[in-house]
Amino acid sequence: MALFQSILLPVDFSERSVVAAHFAEALADPKTTQVFLLHVVTPLTYELSAMEIGASVLSEAMGERTKEAREQLESFLKDELQPYQVKRVLLEGDPATEIVRFAQENAIDLICMPTHGYGLFRRFLLGSVAAKVLHDSECAVLTGAHMPDMAANIEFRKIVAAVDLQHDIAKKALTFAGKLARDRGGELVLAHAIPSLDGMAGENFDPNWRSYFEDVAAKELEKLKAEAGIDKARTIIDAGDPARVVSYAAETEKADLVVIGRGSAGGVFGRLRANAYAIIRQSPCPVMSV
Repeated sequence: MALFQSILLPVDFSERSVVAAHFAEALADPKTTQVFLLHVVTPLTYELSAMEIGASVLSEAMGERTKEAREQLESFLKDELQPYQVKRVLLEGDPATEIVRFAQENAIDLICMPTHGYGLFRRFLLGSVAAKVLHDSECAVLTGAHMPDMAANIEFRKIVAAVDLQHDIAKKALTFAGKLARDRGGELVLAHAIPSLDGMAGENFDPNWRSYFEDVAAKELEKLKAEAGIDKARTIIDAGDPARVVSYAAETEKADLVVIGRGSAGGVFGRLRANAYAIIRQSPCPVMSV
């Protein structure tokens, strides 16, 4: 059975949407996965609220915009997604709100979308739509500033699972990462950040603090791996900011995907999850939050 029975692919007809579609294809099963291609038309009233425009003129302009969007949606990625079960959906409203609502009402398993960072500074940016979807959605979300860099030959051969010691959420991330690694014949690597006490001094300072925290973390991670049914996975434990530790692990391991855990009640919580947005911005590869 496919890991995802339904995938939502929000599109704005840009090259970023094309790249996100390649990732959706890589994760979908042509026989069993339903792919929803969704475009949200933003009402002109959002853009022209400060202008005095008659209702009839506004209605006509909106009608033309909707017609054009429908035509684009019907032809967008038609050849690329031909082998898949695709349903094309056109909605009107705030993009993030409509994406989250559609995902909830249709029991979507995965939302696949890019961020909107660009150029030299894209690692420091996260588009507002992507940020809202990450915060409010209940299903898994695949996104990343570096999606365009991996548009060709997408494979999930090396997966980094970023885990803290928040038991249930860490276990969920590990379980998913393990299933994906087994399904794709890939390798799973765990990345965990311990507190950095470098530079601290005083008569109570223990110079062996790092070994102590590493031992404690290693034991807890072994328990988590056993509960998640993970029997083959290397573990990387490093001190410092979680986003830096995870990003460095993904870079040195040449990872194809980073998996992080999220809380079940909308939003991103906890030590690692408080750094989820930073992980997504800094990761050299896409990030799956589950």
